[in-house]
This record gives sequence, structure tokens and C-alpha cells, in this order.
Amino acid sequence: MSFENKIIQSVQLSGSLKTIAEKVLNGIQISTDDALELYNSPNLALLGILACETKKRMSGDDVYFNQNFHLEPTNICINHCKFCSYRRREGQKGAWECSIEDIVSDVEKYTSKGATEVHIVGGVHPNRDVNFYVDLLNAIKSSAPKLQIKAFTAVEIDQMCKMGNISVHEGLSKLKAAGLDSMPGGGAEIFDEKIRAEICPDKTDSTGWLKVHETAHKMGIPTNATMLYGLLENYSHRVDHLNRLRELQKETKGFNAFIPLKFKRENNAYSFVQESSLIEDLKNYAVSRIFLDNIPHLKAYWPMIGKQAAQLSLNFGVDDLDGTIDDSTKIYSMAGGEENPKASRTELINMIKEMQLIPVERDTLYNTIESF
Repeated sequence: MSFENKIIQSVQLSGSLKTIAEKVLNGIQISTDDALELYNSPNLALLGILACETKKRMSGDDVYFNQNFHLEPTNICINHCKFCSYRRREGQKGAWECSIEDIVSDVEKYTSKGATEVHIVGGVHPNRDVNFYVDLLNAIKSSAPKLQIKAFTAVEIDQMCKMGNISVHEGLSKLKAAGLDSMPGGGAEIFDEKIRAEICPDKTDSTGWLKVHETAHKMGIPTNATMLYGLLENYSHRVDHLNRLRELQKETKGFNAFIPLKFKRENNAYSFVQESSLIEDLKNYAVSRIFLDNIPHLKAYWPMIGKQAAQLSLNFGVDDLDGTIDDSTKIYSMAGGEENPKASRTELINMIKEMQLIPVERDTLYNTIESF
């Protein structure tokens, strides 16, 4: 009998919770009702055990990271998301829009330090259609042909294609030909339409977000997925969100990783909302890992939750700490996340080793560069 099974049998569990635990330990996919019960359970230790068991089946003792940096071409945005601390109007104080030349200069700076991936997201600019971003990708690939480009949320792609008067399939074809290797998972927020209408009323809706990712997957473009949590949603809304992702993954198998994104309240319209606790963060990681058993990786984005919490999350199913970042993103720092976010390769390796796990430097597609 495994150590995990001995622990499960040694504690008093309700009938249904014990049944769920047995399902997880035997590799049986849990239902949405099961996920809701796990969210409502106060037994955080049990959730950690079950999440780690799921994680071990998928990636053993490996924990991944990469050498990456972010490019944020603009924070000028046509949308009016109430939780956003990043967006500015054209001409407003604090607004920026980088030229292609500016961006290529940054690429050269970070690749000279050993970065293997650039993560490109930003505001939905009112005057930049898909052709601008095709030119941008071409310029980056010309400057750094080996650099892997993970770029543009589904929301950005949806709008840039509408502005270019082409379909999402046509737009993604152009972007892929110009060097797009994969897509991040931002813009998903929470899929519940009523909450979405309140927090991000003019953003691409949940059906549109899922359709962009489905299209990308069918074109051979892998993507990530996210969920904004800790704002107005309840556990049922989270389960619904996770289930829609799991169902799409059954069809396309195109998601590489899932990243829960914690709501941060500084400098936005929801500053009165209490942010989720560390216990709630860890519970959310655990249930996400257990339920999304067909998405290979679960990422803790340390600039959002802090390095200590990210390290703790490795005991709750997380197998990816993102990357070095190198102080190249403002999206979460402007909302109260870690200031000047950067982590050295050595620091990430030590964070993982301290948890008795195996650090693995990866590329964007989770190919191993080096194991430590």
C-alpha cells in the first residue's frame, strides 16, 4: 500500500470525500460535483496529498522553469475591465506604446543574458491590427531566430483580426508564419457570463475565448489557460470554468499548462475586495490539479503570489514556477504584486531543491534543456 493510501485510510473522511480520494488515488477522473466538494472541504492536507499524487503521475518529481522575459508593447486598451490596474487611455499619464524598434532592442538585451522565451501580451490597442503584430514577430525572429515566441491572448488576437477584417484562422496563420510558437492563456478571467458582464463587459466573451484557443490547437499552436479567482466568483463558477477547459482539452489536447491568476486589488475598481488568503490559494492550486488531469502542467506565477507562496504551492500539485522574468513585466506589480519581479536561475533551482524536488530547465514546449 502506498504512503498516500495509508494516510487516506488513517484519517476519518466522510463517505463521499473518501470515495473522491479513492478515485484520485486510482487515477479515475473526478466529476464536477466531486470538485465542488473538494473546494468546500476544510481538509487542506488531504487536498495537498491528492494533488501531489496527480502531479506525480503526470511529471514525477520534476518541477519546471525557464529563462524568459516579458514584452508589453502597450498598455493602451479599448477594453474597460474593472479589475485591471494596467490599462490606460491614449494620451493618459502612464500610457505607453513601444515601437517595433524599441521591442527588438529589448529582445537583444534579454537574449544576450540567455533567455530562451519571450512572453508578449499587452493592451488591446485601438490602432494596431494583425499586420502590425506580423511585422513585430518577423522583426523579433530576424533578430533572434532561436528565441521561442509565446504571444498574444485570445482577446488580443480576436480584436486584431477584427481590425484586419480577417478570420481568427487567417490571422493565426499569418502570425504562425511570422514566428508565433505558442500562446499564453490570459483573458479567460472567469467564464461565467454574468460575472464577466460585470467585471469585463466589453472583452471577448467566454465562447470567443475558447474558440480562439480551439482554432489555435487545431492549427498546431499550443496554448496555456488561466482563471482569475478571488474576485466575485464562487466555487461553482470556478468548477464551471475548469470543466470548460477540461472538455476542450479532451477534444484538442492543445493546452500545455493551466495558471490560476489571483486577483490583486491595488489601483482598480475592486480595491474594497479582500484578496484571497494563502490557504485559499493553495486549495485552488490543489483542486485545479486534481480536476484538470488532462492538462499536463500546473503553473504558479510567482510575481503574482510571491516566491514563498509559489514554493509552498509545490506541495499542492504545482510543477512549474514560470521563469526568471528579469523585471520585465508591470501587469501584476501595478496591481500590488511583487515589485521589480526577477529571479535568477540559481534562485529558482534552489527553491525547487528545498522542497526535495527536481529542477528542470525547459523550453516553451516543455522540452528539457537541463535537469539538476
